[in-house]
Amino acid sequence: MHANAAFWRQSSSVDNAYNHHLKKTMWPIRLNLLQKLQLMGYCFRDMPDDKHVETDSGKKSYLMESKDEAKRLDIKTDPDELRQQATWCNIRPGTKVLDVGCGPGRTTSILHSMLQPGGSIVGVDFSEERVSHAKRLFGNIPGVDFKVRDFTKPMDDLGSFDIVWVRFVLEYFKRESPEIVRNLISNLNPDGQLCLLDLDYNCLNHYELPSRMNDIIHRFMERLEERHNFDPYAGRKLYSYLFDLGFRDIEMNLMAHHLIYGEIRPEDEFNWIKKLEVASSHMRDIFNDYPGGYDAFFTDFKTFFHDPRRFTYTPIIMARGKKPLG
Repeated sequence: MHANAAFWRQSSSVDNAYNHHLKKTMWPIRLNLLQKLQLMGYCFRDMPDDKHVETDSGKKSYLMESKDEAKRLDIKTDPDELRQQATWCNIRPGTKVLDVGCGPGRTTSILHSMLQPGGSIVGVDFSEERVSHAKRLFGNIPGVDFKVRDFTKPMDDLGSFDIVWVRFVLEYFKRESPEIVRNLISNLNPDGQLCLLDLDYNCLNHYELPSRMNDIIHRFMERLEERHNFDPYAGRKLYSYLFDLGFRDIEMNLMAHHLIYGEIRPEDEFNWIKKLEVASSHMRDIFNDYPGGYDAFFTDFKTFFHDPRRFTYTPIIMARGKKPLG
């Protein structure tokens, strides 16, 4: 009883401290999926046709890269949702965890609070900027460490862990995903567990969306797949990644990540409409076949999104499995 009480006190302390930080430094309006699309739209202007490319310095470029990406990743993290998913993945006191694609570290810090007493966590990300951000905010917490790593390559030097956590990562690595999962086997203890969590049918679930508007949105996501290595269907592939590599005791789960119905909330109205506006402005050619072009599409989408009959959702699929034998 005392251990549980201490856990929730610590979790609440982490959230309260971080919320204070957000109020001082982050955007005043909570971000969601269409804010991803805005940043994607910015990338379309400047990036070549491959999402992850090597720069002159040998560093990887990232589809969502912008000066505000650390803020976006911070603000979109829902601690209650995260804890629910982590509990299903057997994140518990005394566990040693590797957080792959840790970003600015907020998820890492919340997972760490669930590992106490006695647990530890290492967060890895290829972005030096976001790792520096994570170290600045959470690096002084005992049992938390952050490292810059290209997780598309083996990371044997990090050692082995009870749990390797990979959440909202593989969707940005459509081609590399199977090899990323294969490489992470070496980071698991003999009975260690790999946990993969990703969205499925990303941005594509709207009812009842007129067919012409639906076609535009599908073409938008197809362009992300073709030119930027983004995978809107990452979630449905997680089971096959584990199965094909011989993971043991595989289990699957599913929950809602986005769920919008009824009267539109002001924050959803701002987030979705503004993001669509910005992202679409960098892909005008997609709207050439739409009656009335871009302006007509945008007006029609706003009308649809303000209709309380509208239903929009995105599922998150979760997969876990024990390290293969041999």
